[in-house]
Amino acid sequence: MINVLSIVSYRFLPALMGGEKNISIFNNYLSGLVNLSCVTVKKVEVPAAAAYDILPLLSNSIIRYINPFYFFTIKKIIRQKKVSHIILEHPYYGWLGIALQKLLGIKLIIHSHNIEALRFKSFGKWWWRLLWLYEKAVHRRADMNFFITREDMNYAIRDFKLEPKKCTVITYGINFNTSPTPQEKTIARTTVCTAHHIDPADLLLFYTGTLYYQPNLKGLDIILDEINPLLQQNEIAYTIMICGNHLPERYHNLEAYKNKNIIYAGFVKDIDTYFKAADIFMNPISEGGGIKTKLVEALAGNTSAVSFASGAFGVPAELTGGKLIVVPDGDSTALFEAIRQSVILLKENVSTDFYEHFYWGNIVQKAYQHILSIA
Repeated sequence: MINVLSIVSYRFLPALMGGEKNISIFNNYLSGLVNLSCVTVKKVEVPAAAAYDILPLLSNSIIRYINPFYFFTIKKIIRQKKVSHIILEHPYYGWLGIALQKLLGIKLIIHSHNIEALRFKSFGKWWWRLLWLYEKAVHRRADMNFFITREDMNYAIRDFKLEPKKCTVITYGINFNTSPTPQEKTIARTTVCTAHHIDPADLLLFYTGTLYYQPNLKGLDIILDEINPLLQQNEIAYTIMICGNHLPERYHNLEAYKNKNIIYAGFVKDIDTYFKAADIFMNPISEGGGIKTKLVEALAGNTSAVSFASGAFGVPAELTGGKLIVVPDGDSTALFEAIRQSVILLKENVSTDFYEHFYWGNIVQKAYQHILSIA
């Protein structure tokens, strides 16, 4: 087995958000194929029975991103553990990875979660062009680049001028490779409807996300201000279930929407139950970049989904058996019509090709083969 060092520059454990889950689960699966160690920040919560060696050595201060002394700290770890490959989560520590690559002769892999510069451009940050130049330079120096969507990879090949042979798609995944049974979905729906006093005959619409994150909050506003009024004008018996923590106080826990067919459940531990219980998952997201992990998880629950186009990046609609309907960004009326169309498709099933494509075991095996290709 080869020795690989993962460098994660922020707290990813416990894994709560999609990006954190992506790193945590990817590393867990990869540790079954390589000798994996992970250098990360001190504030990470190391599990008692971690599947790989987690080294919380990096400062929690923002200065950690420019601290040159970490070169010597990590150099020592590389020598002790006979590391041959480094995987950098995100490009921010690119300068460090390139220095270790050149001076120690190890292979450098950049594991990209999105095109970071474009993500910050969508947030209106003036300095996104500087990040773009840095991100481009880091990716060009890497021995291999893992992108989370084909859209991101194609962009990087075209605009960063990367060699296609040094790029591949390593997407976000799911922990099972078959659809939940009808019995599992029935149990999940009964559980959710009972817990929140929902009429089981209602069309159950679902939305979830970490709600202090601006793209998710904008998606919530679209549901509250644009989608729900359209639903109320039609003779549809429905309930919209909203889950997610860190809802800003100004929303007052959505108290004003209780008589408008909306239930706010806050943070729920077993989010998979809600994905399986829902009839339709709504994804009115057009900012933030990367893959929307909650869309993958909803479809994995054999639940229909409607999405803005940018929010569906990385999820090939042709793999979903018609369960995903994609509409133009920002077109709330089209999204509402997609909800009505999805009602007809509720009894259809997500394609088996979807589960094969997004199963973590297959994803990480692909990553492993690419790691070996640059050994």
